[in-house]
Amino acid sequence: MSILEKINSPEDMKNLNKEELYALAYEIRQFLIDNVSKTGGHLGANLGIVETTIAIHKVFDTSRDRLVFDVGHQCYVHKILTGRKDSFDTLRKFGGIAGFPKPCESEHDAFIAGHASNSVSVALGMARARTIRGEDYSVVALIGDGALTGGTAYEGLSDAGDSGEPMIVILNDNRMAIDFNVGGIARSLAHQRLKPGYMKFKRAYRSVVSKVPIFRGPHKVLHKVKTAVKEAFLPCSMFEEMGFEYLGPVNGHDINMMIYVLSLAKSMNKPVLIHAITKKGKGYSFAEADPSRYHSVPPFNKNEGVQKREDKDFSAAFGEKLSSLADEDSRICAITAAMGRSTGLGPFYRKHPDRFFDVGIAEEHAAAMCAGMAKEGAIPVFAVYSTFLQRSYDMLIHDVAISNLHAVFAVDRAGLVGADGETHHGVFDVSYISSVPNFKIYAPASFQETEDMLEKTIKQDNCPVAIRYPRGKEGRYIDGGCDSSKIIREGRDFTIITYGISVNTALDVAEILEAKGIDIEIVKLGRIWPVDYSHIIPSLEKTNRVLFLEETVMSGCIGEKVSCEILKRSIPLKSVLYKNLGHGFVQHGDIKSLYKLCGIDAESVALAIAEEFEK
Repeated sequence: MSILEKINSPEDMKNLNKEELYALAYEIRQFLIDNVSKTGGHLGANLGIVETTIAIHKVFDTSRDRLVFDVGHQCYVHKILTGRKDSFDTLRKFGGIAGFPKPCESEHDAFIAGHASNSVSVALGMARARTIRGEDYSVVALIGDGALTGGTAYEGLSDAGDSGEPMIVILNDNRMAIDFNVGGIARSLAHQRLKPGYMKFKRAYRSVVSKVPIFRGPHKVLHKVKTAVKEAFLPCSMFEEMGFEYLGPVNGHDINMMIYVLSLAKSMNKPVLIHAITKKGKGYSFAEADPSRYHSVPPFNKNEGVQKREDKDFSAAFGEKLSSLADEDSRICAITAAMGRSTGLGPFYRKHPDRFFDVGIAEEHAAAMCAGMAKEGAIPVFAVYSTFLQRSYDMLIHDVAISNLHAVFAVDRAGLVGADGETHHGVFDVSYISSVPNFKIYAPASFQETEDMLEKTIKQDNCPVAIRYPRGKEGRYIDGGCDSSKIIREGRDFTIITYGISVNTALDVAEILEAKGIDIEIVKLGRIWPVDYSHIIPSLEKTNRVLFLEETVMSGCIGEKVSCEILKRSIPLKSVLYKNLGHGFVQHGDIKSLYKLCGIDAESVALAIAEEFEK
C-alpha cells in the first residue's frame, strides 16, 4: 500500500517519520493531479500548499483546534487528510464534496471560505470567544493567494496584533492571487523574502539556550540581547509593527521547518505570524510554468496539460469589444480586481496597458477609484464577478450613485456558476444594484447584445450602469440590439417575462407547451432596471397570465418589482407565477442539475404553466 492509502484521518499520519512525510507529500501531489484533471477545480494553489498543510496536521488537531482558510480553494490537501480522499471523484459535482471548506461537511472545517481577506477577522473572533468561554484550543488562520491585497485583511491584522489573543496567522506567500500580485504590499512582502536570516538566528539562539545550562537562568538579559541583535541587523516587519511575533520567512515546502515553526508559534501564547514561502503549482511542470492558467481548471489530459480554450464566451465578447471601443476613445479605462484574464481583459491589457489597472483583491477600492476617475472625466469600466461586487455595495451608493457618475460595472458570472457553489453564484446583483438610485442595469442574452449594450452604456448613458452577463456560451438566442424590452414570441394564452440567457429556456418552454395547445408570449427585457413597461402591460392585458423567469434570488427580483407596478395599475390577472432561485442558497453542481433543483429548467417551467392553465 502507498502511504496515502493508509491515511483516513490526521491521526494516521502523526507517527510518520521525515522520509514518510515527504513521500506522502509526493503522493498527495500525484493524487491531486490525477483527480483534478478529471473533475476540474483549483489546482495550482493546492499543489503549492501540500507540505504546509501536512505540517499543520502534525502540530494541530483540527477536530478541536480551529483552522480558518482564506481563499478556501487551497483546502484540497486538508480535505484529503481529513477523511475525504475517497470522495474526491465527486469534487464540485452535484451532491459531492465542495471545492471550499464547509462545516456541514466535516468537523475539521472550522468555517466556510469562498472569498478572500476575512480569515484573520474570523479567527480573531473565534479566539476571543474561546477566551471568554474559558476554553483551550488553538486558532490558526491560513491566508494567502493574494488575500493580503484586500483591505479587510489589514483591519483584522491591526486588531488581532493589538489584541494579545493567542492565535497564529500563516501567510502562504506564493506571490500570486489568480494573476500575479500587484501593488505596494506585494513589494513589501518581496522585501521580507530577502531577509531570511532572522529565523536562522532565532533557531540557533533557542538551540544554544536549551543546551547550555548557564544560559537558562538570565532569560530577561538574553531576551534583550536577542532583541538588540534583531533590531540592529534585521529591520522590523510591518507585521511586528501591528503587534505580531513575526516568524519568517521560512520555506513552506520544508516540512520539518514548518513543524518546528508551528510548534514554536503554538507555545508563544500571543499573536504570531508565520511567513511561509511557497510555489504555486509546485510539482507539476505545466502549473509551475503558467500558474495563472492553472489556478482553476476544467477537466484536462494531465499528460498534455490544460489546452487553451478557443470557444468564445461572454467574458471574451465583452473584453474584445471593450478593447475596440478603447481604440476610439482614450478616456476608456479597464479596472480589474486580480482577475484580468478571467474577465476577458487580456486584449485590452495588450493594446492599452497604460489604461489597464489591476488593484488586487480590493473590490471596494476599485469601485471608489472608478468614482474618482469618472468625476475627473475618464470612463472607467470595472470588470468584476457578481459575487465579488457584493463587497462594493457601499461604494456603489456613496461614491458612485449619489453623484450620478458615469461608471460602468461589467458584472461577470451573473447567475448560477456551477461547481463553485454558494460562495460564487452571482444571484444577488439584480436585487442590490436595483436598490441603488440612478443605476441602470442591462442583461444581454447573446454575445452580440453584450457588445451592443456595452457600446451604448459607454457612449450614451451618462449615469452609473451595470451590464450583467453569465459565465460560458450563448444559447439559441443570438440576436443583437439594445432594446429595453421587446416581444420575441407572440402568443395569446400566457406571458413569460424574462431576460439574459433565461430567454433560451423561455423559448424551449414555448415549444413544449405549443405541442399541448398552450400559446406562449415572451417579453424579453434588455434593460432590466428601470423596467420598460411598453410591451409588458399590453401583453398582460391580452393574456391575463404571467410567469417571471429569472436566474436570481426571489427577494428584490424583477418579478417582484413588476408585480407591484401591476397592482398599482389595477391590472386584473388570473395567474402570477415566479420561477427563480427562491430565498435560500444554491449548492454546487453542474448547471443542468442546479436548474432542475431550482425548478427553472424548461420542463419544470412548462409543467408549472400547464398546471396553472388547467385551473
